[in-house]
Amino acid sequence: MEALIFKIRLLILALVHFRSHSGPISLVKHFSYKDIKKATDCFRRVVYISSKRVAYRAKFRNGRAAIVKEVRAAEDQDDTAFYREVQILGRLHHRHVAALNGFSSGPKRFLVFEDMEKGSLKEHLSDPLKTPLNWRIRLQIAVGIAAAVEYLHFFCDPPMYHVSISSSTIMLDENFTAKLCDVSLLSSESNIPPPKSKCSKECRDEICKHTIYQLGLLILELVTGQSSEDGGVDLVQWVQDSRLRRRSIHQMIDPDLGDSYDFRELKALLAVAKMCVQSIHKPTIKTPQILWFLQKKLGISQGVPQ
Repeated sequence: MEALIFKIRLLILALVHFRSHSGPISLVKHFSYKDIKKATDCFRRVVYISSKRVAYRAKFRNGRAAIVKEVRAAEDQDDTAFYREVQILGRLHHRHVAALNGFSSGPKRFLVFEDMEKGSLKEHLSDPLKTPLNWRIRLQIAVGIAAAVEYLHFFCDPPMYHVSISSSTIMLDENFTAKLCDVSLLSSESNIPPPKSKCSKECRDEICKHTIYQLGLLILELVTGQSSEDGGVDLVQWVQDSRLRRRSIHQMIDPDLGDSYDFRELKALLAVAKMCVQSIHKPTIKTPQILWFLQKKLGISQGVPQ
């Protein structure tokens, strides 16, 4: 019965997407390099940075705030490929995916996304001056990001496989709604296979496994307030070895949560995280299954493309 319900849900989501896919492309404004440079205070307002990507907080002359992501293209990516990506990103429409509002072309390329008033998820998990996130908001973030990945992988044409999931690349709006801000049609990581047109099924499966693994890490960070990347506790090793007993979990829970969480929900969330991080070695779970499991166990209904 559960398998049948799962299949019906996919059909309904596909129908919703089909009806909305032919809608108008969102207005995407062209910005000059000078506009971008001035709005980011000469690229000083860094939101997040990694070896392959960097994003800035921007404020333009009309007072409009935004998140600006620099696109570091592969050597063989021409202007046509970049403009195609802008067009496709402009079509994305999901509550948990940041909307593309503009771009800048030339020797340096930038994508301009909607502003996120509350900043990054990482700030709220690690900065003592930021408002701590309560249990319900953390659950909504986990479900929302899983819904966004399902939408990008299964209900976009072409599928948006290259998704970077981390507390740094997830931004929160004024209502603490989480939005993915690092989505790409083309890969900017040298160890990630190329897009669908140049990629076999095995290749795409490998990308999906990597994304699911990142989703598991995100859930662990939401629960513990820690990140394995920061040199702290090896969260992956802990969740794989742990039998998820109350004492072990209580020792790892984010102190900001105190006792204000539902242990049944917490255990279910960690069970999903465990499946996600294990999938990097043996793919036993797919994104729609993750979302369905989270919704069923946590009682949070989200994910229909909007």
